[in-house]
Amino acid sequence: MGAVREVIDGVFELSLGFVNLHVVVTDDGVVLVDTGLPRRSARIEKALTGIRKSIGEVRSILLTHHHFDHTGNVADLRTRSGARVFAHAADAPVISGAIRAEATGTLVRLVSRFMSAAPTKIDQVITADGSEPLPGFTALHTPGHTRGHVSYLLDRDGGLLFAGDAAAGRKGAVGSAPRAASVDLAELDRSVAKLATHDFEHAVFGHGQAVSGRAVEKFRTYAATLQ
Repeated sequence: MGAVREVIDGVFELSLGFVNLHVVVTDDGVVLVDTGLPRRSARIEKALTGIRKSIGEVRSILLTHHHFDHTGNVADLRTRSGARVFAHAADAPVISGAIRAEATGTLVRLVSRFMSAAPTKIDQVITADGSEPLPGFTALHTPGHTRGHVSYLLDRDGGLLFAGDAAAGRKGAVGSAPRAASVDLAELDRSVAKLATHDFEHAVFGHGQAVSGRAVEKFRTYAATLQ
């Protein structure tokens, strides 16, 4: 069973091996940000039970990008909960199974032979940078890791950034996302710089530990090393 911890009020991080997904409790139900590695739905259900929620209360699933360690359970969870799935237009065809993912490295290609995410319909395609897919959430297009990577900024407790794989948590600091699995490193670096122009107190990541307390300053420090 992955560890669950509350990052801020109503936002929980569930670690499933090397990848995290996040649970946001809202007045309109539960929002998931990403869904972890394939075949982990039972662990997600158990984690929801642990915070007195259920699969049936999941109303929306915000996907940061198409990689299988982030979309692994989205098809099953959408079927079981009836949740609406959100993803960027550039990644939506991969998630739906309409096209194959862009090859990004030997390791990714090797792992992909043995593990993949079941395709699913995307209920709402994100096209506009800075749009509000759900109340309180701002979608920030942060390409580089994938063409349609999206980070989400939640207006709660001074601002919480769901960075996805635009960056990673590194023992209280912000560092590199998995660069070997990224399609455009220059674009990824520009996306980090873009995130550093926003204002947020907390940040959570697909990989690594959450950062709290003027987290944006840690992004600015990291962005400065990329210039």
